[in-house]
Amino acid sequence: MAFATTAHLNFRGNAREALEFYQTVFGGQLVAVTYGDFGMPKELPDASKIVFGQIVGADGFGIMAYDIPAQAGAQAGQAGTTRRENGMTLTHESLFMSLRGDSVEEVAELWKKLSVGATVVEDFGPAQWAPAFGMLTDQFGVTWILDVAAEYTAG
Repeated sequence: MAFATTAHLNFRGNAREALEFYQTVFGGQLVAVTYGDFGMPKELPDASKIVFGQIVGADGFGIMAYDIPAQAGAQAGQAGTTRRENGMTLTHESLFMSLRGDSVEEVAELWKKLSVGATVVEDFGPAQWAPAFGMLTDQFGVTWILDVAAEYTAG
């Protein structure tokens, strides 16, 4: 049996916008189905919100997203903040998205695209544990760690 893990992001009314942005960063096929598509009366406030959204890329990248319904607290604020101090990551968030690539050039290109409108937590550059590492919170409040796979040798 094989399993795959895909991050499922929860948004507060802007899942479509986030998915469209991530598609410009990562490519892939976008699927966005609204609550109205699943039968919710079109006149209700959440009918145009995303109940199932995903991006699937030919390179294996995948992400899912949906809009939290208003009656479930969609107006609640962001989960928390993240910052780096003295080489440590200090956060109130329950998860980060981690993206690891094989070359500094390919990850740097994704960093450039993903950082549009983002708050940079740690600039992308060389790190003790990887050829390159960076951390940012994107314009949708999702914190991303981007790094380049290091070559390890058995010791």
